[in-house]
Amino acid sequence: MSSEYEPKVLMFTCNWCSYAAADLAGTSRMKTPHNIRIVRVMCSGRVDPQFIMEAFAQGADGVIVSGCHPGDCHYMEGNYKALRRMLLLRKLLEQLGIEPERLRLEWISASEARKFVEITTDTVEKLRKLGPLKPRLDYVRKIMEEVVK
Repeated sequence: MSSEYEPKVLMFTCNWCSYAAADLAGTSRMKTPHNIRIVRVMCSGRVDPQFIMEAFAQGADGVIVSGCHPGDCHYMEGNYKALRRMLLLRKLLEQLGIEPERLRLEWISASEARKFVEITTDTVEKLRKLGPLKPRLDYVRKIMEEVVK
């Protein structure tokens, strides 16, 4: 067993495009990082920032949100909603002492299996360089509790 650090990455993929790209990469037997965990959502616009904060609080080293290309969303403007949320969330992460590079938003269509592989591989490599996420998790949890109240 290797003692080398392996980051934990949670990836939210939209049902219509990004998840299909992940499926295509798998059926095409493309090599993808083993430490990506996929959560399939109907639209990237449905990914609540609280889900991402909880992922970090539960030990994820990075989060990728992926959806249809702008203008191609099956729910009209869901990916624009995701974009606005991610821009604000990256600023919040920085305020909490979490590198904003740990959160990534990508547009991946159903036919872009190679792009899926490139993005996931690149994310894992960048997170290896950043090292394990060591934020003040108690502080993050306290903020999450206040938000939920």
